[in-house]
Amino acid sequence: MKIGLVIGQVIATRKDEKLVGCKLLITQPVTPGKKPQGENIVAVDSVGAGVGEYVLYVSGSVAPKALRDVNTPVDAVIVGIIDKIEL
Repeated sequence: MKIGLVIGQVIATRKDEKLVGCKLLITQPVTPGKKPQGENIVAVDSVGAGVGEYVLYVSGSVAPKALRDVNTPVDAVIVGIIDKIEL
């Protein structure tokens, strides 16, 4: 899992049928110290996250499994909302 900050939302009226009803959020990957790291990604939200929240996300081949359908065309899925980070 990775940590990210939700910074925006993507609205797509035309998309793969398996993504209909999915919320797409722009997520900035961050370090555990909350410093930006790498390029922004678009992730499917599976937990009801919103802009300004720190989240846990999975990416790559495990992402479709988080949606319980391995045929869903996704590369990143938000699987948790972070309440607190302690270092």
